[in-house]
Amino acid sequence: MKSFEYCVPTRVVFGTDSLEKLPAQLEKCGALRVLVVYGGQSAKKSGLLDKVLAILSGAGSSHQELGGVQPNPHLGLAREGVKKAIAMDAQLILAIGGGSVIDTAKAIAHGAANPGTDIWEFWKRRAPLTKSMPVGVVLTIPAAGSETSDSAVLTNAEAGEKRGLNTPFNRPAFAILDPLLAATLPVHQVACGVSDILMHTLDRYFNPVTDNALTDELAEALLRVVLEYGPAAVRDAHDEKAMSEIMWAGSLSHNGLTGLGGKKDFATHQLGHALSEKFDVYHGDSLTAVWSSWARSVMDESPARFARFARNVWHVEEADDTAAALAGIAKQESFFRSIGMPVCLGELSCGKQDEAGLADLASRCSYGKTRTIGTFRVLDYEKILAIYRRANEA
Repeated sequence: MKSFEYCVPTRVVFGTDSLEKLPAQLEKCGALRVLVVYGGQSAKKSGLLDKVLAILSGAGSSHQELGGVQPNPHLGLAREGVKKAIAMDAQLILAIGGGSVIDTAKAIAHGAANPGTDIWEFWKRRAPLTKSMPVGVVLTIPAAGSETSDSAVLTNAEAGEKRGLNTPFNRPAFAILDPLLAATLPVHQVACGVSDILMHTLDRYFNPVTDNALTDELAEALLRVVLEYGPAAVRDAHDEKAMSEIMWAGSLSHNGLTGLGGKKDFATHQLGHALSEKFDVYHGDSLTAVWSSWARSVMDESPARFARFARNVWHVEEADDTAAALAGIAKQESFFRSIGMPVCLGELSCGKQDEAGLADLASRCSYGKTRTIGTFRVLDYEKILAIYRRANEA
């Protein structure tokens, strides 16, 4: 087992009717002034927003609202939220939604705690983040795991850039996880969530470290659970048993547990970010569209690692490591297809790209050829381009 430090301070309140425990969480945070952040119309149409606001009023917390968060959350709205939080002297930012809403709330918290610094400076690593303010979460979309993670992603539409920020200050103070709050999600949104959960673990599992026995076993168990219950949640979001397993897996998949002692790869996420940055495709779609091309491109770095994945997660019985590895990749790709997810660029809304388009994606992913991505195999611009080509030809 390799060395690591692990601290997840987020208080998780899980289960049916857990929303009723929101006042207790606010009291623990000393939050009497709350900025409520949410997405489109679903929170309003479902009645959830009104219910949360009523709970806040009943708990004696004054509140204001900021709606309109979009997938691939925009910097502009987060900046607007910072101004609002400062003006009302907010003591807590409460996110009602999924990853995009939560990431926006985190950005607002950072900005409100540091009024002299534009929040994009933190995401561009041009200013150190040394303090923030509490964020609470009412989760409605099991997917991103942002409710317990140390990461947050923002898109600067004006600059055409999508950036992630990892910091302990991104950990929410509490997260309310009621599986029934996800019951009205559209089919494809559930499928995207299932895929994102899988990818958060796969991007940790495939790393250069191979002697973290317990961490690997935890990752494999989480993958098996999601593969078992994911299709049922996609078929029927009202399936409380399936959705509860998926919701808890989503939190565990991105709080660091399944990668302790290893070096995160996250190349697939970086490849996907360039796609969603350029074409505004769903995050989950961007990941599954490139994963199998990434996997087949890097598999020869360690066929034994992919073979272990195939045998322990997919129960492949091939004795030869290379044959087993290829079979595991094929099974994972087939799973994505079975829940309606794209497995190549041609199946994305943007469609197949010409050579100039692929080169632009590789340039975006490598920050203009100034960085490499991945740890399982380190990928420079040329290797990134080769993976996009493969995904384009699939």
